[in-house]
Amino acid sequence: PPYPSFSEAMSRFARKGREPAGFEYIKGTLEALEQELRDKVNEPHEGKRKAESQWPVHQINWQRSRYVYDMYWRYEKISREVYEYCIRQKLVDGALMAKWRKPGYEKLCSTYVINPRNYNFGTVSVCRVPRHALGDDAHIECPTTGCRGCASGPGSRRNIFGNKYGQYLARIQLKRERRREEEERAEEEVVGRPTGPAIWAADEDDDDDDDGPPPPPPVEEDDEDDGPRPAKQPRLADEEEEGP
Repeated sequence: PPYPSFSEAMSRFARKGREPAGFEYIKGTLEALEQELRDKVNEPHEGKRKAESQWPVHQINWQRSRYVYDMYWRYEKISREVYEYCIRQKLVDGALMAKWRKPGYEKLCSTYVINPRNYNFGTVSVCRVPRHALGDDAHIECPTTGCRGCASGPGSRRNIFGNKYGQYLARIQLKRERRREEEERAEEEVVGRPTGPAIWAADEDDDDDDDGPPPPPPVEEDDEDDGPRPAKQPRLADEEEEGP
C-alpha cells in the first residue's frame, strides 16, 4: 500500500500546530529516510521486476517505523507524546508497530504479508514461514517486500532484508552517541578539566617548557662587579700593614 511521505505528513501537521517537545531528537533521521525514499522512487526501474521496484517503499517504511518504535519502547529516548504524534501524523506505520507488540510478530516486515486476502488459498507470505521449518538450502524472499524471513523463533534473521534498510537505526544512533561521549570524556581527561573549553595544556605538555627554569632572584650590584661581593676577612691585630 502507498505510504504518506514525511514531507506530506509534516505539511499537514504544520497547519495544526507545532511539533511536540523532543521530536527534534529523531527528526533528522526521519528526514534522511524520507529523502532516501524519494531518491529510490525516482530511480530508473529498468531491469527490475515490477514488484521489486516497490521494495524500497516497504523496507524504508519498516525501517523508520522500527526506528521510532525502538526509541520509545526499547531505549526510552522519546516521550509518549512524540511516539503518538509520529503515528497520528503517519510518519510511521502504526498498524505495523502494533503488531510488533504481539508474540511471533516482533520483526514483521509488513502487514501486507499476513493478510490472507493478498494470497491464494488464504495463506500468508513465504517470509512468515519459520526458518527451522524450511530446509537448510531454502532461499526465502517475499516478492512483495523483499523480506528474507521475518518469522520469530530459532534461526531467525536479525536483518530481515539483508541490506541497509534492515539495520536498526536507533541502536546505531545511540552507539555513536556513546562513542562521542567517550571521546569527549577522554579529551577532557587529557586536558585535565572536567568541563569547559580546553584552554590549559596537559601536565605532560606543560613540562616541555622552552623558556627554561625561572632565573635566580636579582642581587645588589657593587661597582662593576658582576656578582655579590664576598665578605671581608677579619684583620689580625699583629698583622703588619703593607705599604703602598
